[in-house]
Amino acid sequence: MVEFSVVIAVYNKEGYIGKTLESVLKQTYRNFEVVVVNDGSKDKSEEVILSFDDDRIKYFPQENLGAGAARNAAIAKATKPWIALLDADDIWYPDYLDEQVRLIEKFPGERVFATNSRINKEGKFIDRNYSFSLPKEDTVFNFFEASLRDSLLNSSLTVVHRDVLSEVNYYDTAIKSGQDTDLWVKIGLRHAVVFSPKVCGHYEINETSLFESARKVSEKTTFEAYEHLEKDNPALKKFLDLNRYSICMIAKFEGNKQAFKELYSKIDLKNLSFSQRFLLKMNRPMLILAKRTQNFLAGMGLRLSSFK
Repeated sequence: MVEFSVVIAVYNKEGYIGKTLESVLKQTYRNFEVVVVNDGSKDKSEEVILSFDDDRIKYFPQENLGAGAARNAAIAKATKPWIALLDADDIWYPDYLDEQVRLIEKFPGERVFATNSRINKEGKFIDRNYSFSLPKEDTVFNFFEASLRDSLLNSSLTVVHRDVLSEVNYYDTAIKSGQDTDLWVKIGLRHAVVFSPKVCGHYEINETSLFESARKVSEKTTFEAYEHLEKDNPALKKFLDLNRYSICMIAKFEGNKQAFKELYSKIDLKNLSFSQRFLLKMNRPMLILAKRTQNFLAGMGLRLSSFK
């Protein structure tokens, strides 16, 4: 029987963690434990977590060490062979773990599994913008080839065997923002990803999410550790160039000319679209205006992928 450890790191999520835990406890598949690490929250997250009376929830408070360290701590406390990652403000639909069990049993030789999902931004649900046509059946993907727009893997609808995490040395705790992307790179270099097109949950974009809160170049990983592999791995090179493009855009918004220059020099511009190359050349005031337009459209449920 497939056994899961659901691992959740929490930092100041009192308004979200209750609904997240409810979505786990409502799973139709019941063979799981929930490992919650409270990473020094200063709000009432602990009070919300302790209000749940369920023996499957294992709670561990710690001083604030950052998202990567908290996720590693939760994984270290897990006792089951399959690790189901979940952020403290995201939601699983009731059949999510059942769908993962189906994939694991259908592909016994694989170790990394993901399902389709949606984005919830201020009550607007947005479909994922993958770099492939959504398949009708389960598909085994190369992570890099399948993640040139939205990432095939995310930190809430991904299940990996615990041996995989040990193999890649878990999350890099030195990275403040992007430690999940760094983990996906390490996994993608070693394993394929089994993907179900079924939407089994959604993740939140809100003012406290890591996606929204870390907007400084200094907080991002710049992927130096993988540069020696790019020459012989075109899919990896394109994936990293697109991520470098995203960080270049942050550097432009910051007015950080040195960081922009260093990252820009590493990008093969053939890996970018015309609109992405155009945005890199745009001056900062015009770029800010374009970004405001993008935010307006996103509020209406539309996305401009050039900004990534």
